[in-house]
Amino acid sequence: MTSDIGQTAAPMTEQRNVPARISAWSAALGVSLIVAAFATPMMWMLYGSYYTFFMALLGIVAIPTGHIGRFRGKRLGGRDRGLALLGIVTGWLLILCALLIVLAYIGLIAGLALLTDAVR
Repeated sequence: MTSDIGQTAAPMTEQRNVPARISAWSAALGVSLIVAAFATPMMWMLYGSYYTFFMALLGIVAIPTGHIGRFRGKRLGGRDRGLALLGIVTGWLLILCALLIVLAYIGLIAGLALLTDAVR
């Protein structure tokens, strides 16, 4: 009679690609900020600068951790490399959206300044 105790007692040495998962999570949080901004327009008017700041910050976190995850995934036999690539692409899109929002704010302020000068 054989026992399975020896087989289950062996520790699992499966390694995780943590930077790739961090990149994907920060990208997902940034996308949720975009969704939250469009879902709650009044909150966007009040706290839009916070949304924009955290959107850019999460994009800045997603890009380097995604690159680290891609390199680490190569050593782990391709584990989570696609997830890291998703974090990189989404991180760049978050930074692009944050830049467009900042440009929209600047245009809004410039337009209001021109409008108030025209009224006087």
